Amino acid sequence: MIKTTKKHMLLLAAIASLGFSAPSAFAQVQDVVVDGTGEIPYVIDSRNVVARSGFGLCWRTGFWSPAAAETAMAGQFPVGCACDSDIVPAAKCTVAAAAPAPTPAAKPSADKIKLSADALFDFDKAVLKPAGKQALDELAAKAKQVNLEVILAVGHTDRIGSAAYNKALSERRAAAVKTYLVSQGIDSNRIYTEGKGKTQPVTGTQCDNVKGRTALISCLQPDRRVEVEVIGTK
Repeated sequence: MIKTTKKHMLLLAAIASLGFSAPSAFAQVQDVVVDGTGEIPYVIDSRNVVARSGFGLCWRTGFWSPAAAETAMAGQFPVGCACDSDIVPAAKCTVAAAAPAPTPAAKPSADKIKLSADALFDFDKAVLKPAGKQALDELAAKAKQVNLEVILAVGHTDRIGSAAYNKALSERRAAAVKTYLVSQGIDSNRIYTEGKGKTQPVTGTQCDNVKGRTALISCLQPDRRVEVEVIGTK
């Protein structure tokens, strides 16, 4: 009986000389495979898997220290995360949460509207008609439904008359459009105007053989226009 007790005491002393540590819940459910072949602070088998006691405890070697438990790696974490979770800082044992992907910025959309100048103004005039104001009321309402960046108003004329006269007329008409939109609550700094005169006709050569001024004016009607482009994000 005395001999048996001495054997038990020697076995316990041997175990105490090796040292052991309690694993985390992570270590109890899967093997801990240590990377590399350097100084490993825990006993490992031929597969580089940390050896455990019957209670699932990791056996420490003579190389063990708190620093070694943090530096020897088992995958993406220090091996000590599984064997000495009370010693290794928790921050080293968790995957940092990925930063949320930035929300894509809304891309500005452009809505280009071609308004007949004859619907906005009397022929050869730059004073808005009631029907023209109604068309611009609808445009202003649409602009208020978006995060407005800019409104571009570009005036065009037909080819009747001099280039200088038509340039000035197209500019006056574009300016009249801006003035009215501002009166409807659109920020004047968001509206840009330009007059192209007769330099950008859309009728091409289709009116070249038209005889008589009245008939020519009617044929060239598509050239007399104001193009308004609303740019913004929804």
